[in-house]
Parts: sequence; C-alpha cells; structure tokens
Amino acid sequence: MPHITIQMYPGRDEETKKKLAQAVLDAASKSLDRGSEHFSVSIKDVSQDKWKAEVYDKVLADADTIIKPGYSM
Repeated sequence: MPHITIQMYPGRDEETKKKLAQAVLDAASKSLDRGSEHFSVSIKDVSQDKWKAEVYDKVLADADTIIKPGYSM
C-alpha cells in the first residue's frame, strides 16, 4: 500500500491541503490502477529556513528519487 508524503512550505489552509492530497491520491490510483483505499497521503509543512537540510539535501542524496529538484540552493 503506497504512502505519499508531500513536503512544502507552510501557509496553505487545511482545505487546500485536502484538495491537493485528494488530487494526488486520484492520480496515483489511476496511474497504478488501484482503488483509492490502497493509498494514504500526508502533508508535512517545512519552514523555509529548514528546507535545504530537511528536504533538498536529502532528496538529492536519495538514489531512489525519480525526479530531482529543478532548482538549486
């Protein structure tokens, strides 16, 4: 059962986060041809001052990352 974690800067309200989570769940469900009950989605707010250490550097170092950031820090 896939779990999808979305990390982003804080500032979005809960309704916006729910819409994003649902859209990602729908896309994953369709792409993998599985019912939505097979997925879970979480959203983690990461402050801008912690982004490089907590997200960017880890994503670049992770050999399993399929799409690397298109920006540099």
